[in-house]
Amino acid sequence: MKQYFTPKLIAGYGAVLLILLWVISIIWSMEPDTFEPLAEANQYAEANQQQVVAGYTITTSLIKVSETLLDKSGGYLSNDVIPPSVMMDNMPSWEFGVLEMVRDLSLAMRKDFSRSQSQSQENAFLTKAQPQFNNDSLSWILPSAESKYQEGIDNLYLYRASLSDSSQQRGQFYARADNLRDWLKQVEKRMGSLSQRLSASVGQTRLDTALAGDPEAQQSTPSAQQLMEKTSWWQLDDTFYEARGASWALLHFLKGVEADFADVLEKKNARISLQQIIRELEATQEPLWSPMVLNGSGFGMLANHSLVMANYISRANAALIELSELLNQG
Repeated sequence: MKQYFTPKLIAGYGAVLLILLWVISIIWSMEPDTFEPLAEANQYAEANQQQVVAGYTITTSLIKVSETLLDKSGGYLSNDVIPPSVMMDNMPSWEFGVLEMVRDLSLAMRKDFSRSQSQSQENAFLTKAQPQFNNDSLSWILPSAESKYQEGIDNLYLYRASLSDSSQQRGQFYARADNLRDWLKQVEKRMGSLSQRLSASVGQTRLDTALAGDPEAQQSTPSAQQLMEKTSWWQLDDTFYEARGASWALLHFLKGVEADFADVLEKKNARISLQQIIRELEATQEPLWSPMVLNGSGFGMLANHSLVMANYISRANAALIELSELLNQG
């Protein structure tokens, strides 16, 4: 009688299964392509007989980025508890970087972009959408992260439809310089943190500048004058892909800004500054030809992909700071 479960056959089946899981993980690790928010907005508006008004393009960008998070190859992987995704960390890190940018923009839309002043009422759709994107990214049951994020997307669809509906007076988006500057300030902090974490891949001794510039400033507990910062070897690729995901999302959001805030940018003579930021972020999306994130020393024989990414993000962040100053000028 033919045996199907001899030790050799079991080992062979196991090897085939491991190879299959490895191939699937490679396919699922492929990052999504970029898209053009204005083209997406025009296409959707034409298909649904809506008008592309102020806020329509950046809302479309937020929707598309959020949907990509759920619908890309392999779907949303961060909360999976079965192989091969439970053993993957690069794509979940990428997803978290995207998610952080989605959360920042959805909060800015709720508290700034959709309100005319501090005493005005919040938009009902954004009031629901923003906390839904803050659901635990690792939650896989009751409720799952995907289900809550999809509810947030559904509310963004309703908000976008209300923008072009003249009968819904509360569906507003205010493309003002102060609103844009407030959101950019939050983006600066997010990108600055990523830049520092990437730069710490080689280890650096930093001076404590937490209280610099204010002689009366205080902090809760004392800290050393010199701090040694070095990203753990196990966290190098996670930090790299988180930064890559955040840059991918921000790239699309700023393209939406370029369309919706066109008049503001022209008045402040700031369009070219925004376009330079977009170019720096596009450079962060160049293909990684190495099978792993290399961590050579700063001037060593091997490349250091974290430092390259930090360079582009730092330049983009510096340009963001300059753009904020331009928007603050009369």
